[in-house]
Amino acid sequence: MYSIGQLSRKTGVKVPTIRYYEQIGILNEPGRTSGNQRRYGDADLDRLGFVRHARDLGMPLDAISALISLGEHPEKPCADADRIASEQLAEVRRRIDRLRRLEKELRRITTGCQSETVRECYVLQSLANHDLCDGDHRA
Repeated sequence: MYSIGQLSRKTGVKVPTIRYYEQIGILNEPGRTSGNQRRYGDADLDRLGFVRHARDLGMPLDAISALISLGEHPEKPCADADRIASEQLAEVRRRIDRLRRLEKELRRITTGCQSETVRECYVLQSLANHDLCDGDHRA
C-alpha cells in the first residue's frame, strides 16, 4: 500500500493532480486508514502510470478516460482505442505544422532586424504591424 506522497514520488505526478484525478474519476477513490489517510495499491500505481504516459503523449483527459473505460472491457475490439490514438496523432501533427510556421515567421522577423536602436527595431515593428508579418504563421 502506498500513501499519496509515495504514489506521487513513484509516478512523478503531483499530489494535487492525483487528488484531481480522483475527483474526476480517472483514478478510483482510494481506501483510507483509520486516520483517514489515503492508501493506494499496485493497481492504482499502474493506472496512474498509464495516465501519466498518456498525458506525456499529450492526450486530453476525456480521451484517457475513454481509454481506461475500454481497458476495463478486454473483450471489446480495439478500434476505438486506435481511433483515439489516431486522433491524437493528427492533433500532434497539426501542432507541429503550426510550430513550423511559427518558427519560420520568428526566423524571418529576427533575421530582418538589422537596427541598433529600438526605434527602428524590425522585431517590434513586425509584432506591432501585422501587415509586415507573413500571415502563414496564423492558425
